[in-house]
Amino acid sequence: MGQPIEQLARFVATTRWSDIPAPVQIHTKLVFLDTFGVILAGSARPEAAELRARLSLNAGCGATVFARSWEACDPRTAALLNGIAGRAIELCEGLRLVSGQAAIQVLPGILALGESMRCSGQELLNALVLGYEVAGRLCSAFTPRPLAHQNGQASLLAAAAGGARIAGLDATGISNAMRIATSLLLTPSYTNAVAGATALNVAGGMSGWVGALAPELARAGFTAQPDAIEEALGQMVGAGFDSTHLLDEIGTRWDIRRNYFRLYACCNPIHPALDALQAALGALQPKAEEIERIDIATYRFASVMRNPRPANFFASKYSLPHAAAVLVVRGGLGHAMLDDSALDDPAIGSLRMRVHVEEDAAMSALAPKLRPARVTVTLKDGRSAQHACESHRGDFNQPFELAELHAKFRELAGHVLTDEGVERALAMAQGLDRIGDVRAAIAALGAYARWP
Repeated sequence: MGQPIEQLARFVATTRWSDIPAPVQIHTKLVFLDTFGVILAGSARPEAAELRARLSLNAGCGATVFARSWEACDPRTAALLNGIAGRAIELCEGLRLVSGQAAIQVLPGILALGESMRCSGQELLNALVLGYEVAGRLCSAFTPRPLAHQNGQASLLAAAAGGARIAGLDATGISNAMRIATSLLLTPSYTNAVAGATALNVAGGMSGWVGALAPELARAGFTAQPDAIEEALGQMVGAGFDSTHLLDEIGTRWDIRRNYFRLYACCNPIHPALDALQAALGALQPKAEEIERIDIATYRFASVMRNPRPANFFASKYSLPHAAAVLVVRGGLGHAMLDDSALDDPAIGSLRMRVHVEEDAAMSALAPKLRPARVTVTLKDGRSAQHACESHRGDFNQPFELAELHAKFRELAGHVLTDEGVERALAMAQGLDRIGDVRAAIAALGAYARWP
C-alpha cells in the first residue's frame, strides 16, 4: 500500500483538536455553521421531503434528520438524507483550487455518527477538519475523468476517513475504512447539472452514507486491497492519481482555510460574471425592459452554463442567463430570489433570451487560479457599461464579512427553526468546541423546530 496514504491516515488518527491552530479552529466552526444552514434549508425541497417520508419511517434511532419534523433514524439514513438536502439548493461551500465540495460530503456522516455516539463538540469538529484535509489532498492528487462530477468521488473517501476518526479507529482502521470505501465510489456526470437531474444530489448524499457505513465495515472485519485508493482514483473512476505532493505542508497548510463560501444560490463558477454584472448594473441603474442585451465573456467551465431555458429549479442553478436575469429583475441571487417562481416570471424569461455567453480563451488559461469574467450591458437607448473582474467575491482576495455569512445562515435555518431556534443554533455552532454531548445539544434545538 502507498506510504503517503498510510501517513495521511496516521495524521487523521493522531491529530487532536488542541493541535490545530486557533484560526483554523475558528474557520472550521464557520464551515460547520454554513453547512448546517444549507442542510436545514435544503430539507424543504420537494424531492428531499418525499425521500425523507419514504426512508425515515420506522428507520431506527440514534441520529437526527434535520427538517421540520426533527425526527430520529439510524445514522446511515440520517447521513444520506441530510447530505442530499445539503446538496439540493446549490449553496454549499467548496474547495477553492480543485473541484470538490468537501464539507457537505464529510459533515453528514460524522454528525450522524457523533450524535449516535454522544461525542463531544471538539471530537466532531476535529473529525470535520481532518476529513476536510483528506478531501483537499485527495482532490489535489486526483485527475477526474472528463464530465465527472466530484460528488461521491474523492470526497467520499474523505467522508470515510472522518467517520472512522469519530468512530475511534486507529491509523490502520482509518486506512482500511478509506480503502473499503473505494468499492462504493460513484460516477456522477456534470451533464446532470445542466439537465436538471437531481440524481446528482443523491451522489453527494451517498458520501455521508459511506462516511457512516465504512467504519462499521472495517470494524466487522471487511478488508480491501493495499493499493485500493491508488487504483480506484488513478484507473477506475479517475484518470490519474499522483501522490507525490499528498503530504506537502501537512499540519501547517490546512485545506479548510482554502475554501470558498457562497451567497449566490447558483453554481460557483458563474459567480464572477454575476459580480461583474452587478457592477455594470450599478453604473446604469436600468429596468429590465430597458436592456437590449447582456454580453458575458468568461472562462470555459463557466461559459458552458449558457442554457437560457433551464428545465427546472435545479437546472436553473447552472444557467448563467437565468441567474443574470434574476439579478436584474429581482435585485439579488439569494435562496429566496432564485426559487421555483423565478422560472415562471415572464420578465425573467424574456431577459434570459437577451443574455449572451461566450468563452474567452485568455480567461480559460488563467483558471482555476483566477476565474475571470467580463460583462457588457447595453441599453436600448444606446448607453452601455462594461465591468470585468479576476474572480468573485468570497475568493481569497475578497472574503465575505462574517455578518454576511451569519445573515445567510439566519435566512436558511429559518426554514426549519423558529427565530429563537436560529439564534440558539448560531450560538451552538460558535461554541461547539465547548459542548460535551452533541446529541443533547441537537435534541435541545429540536424544541425550536417549525413542525409541519
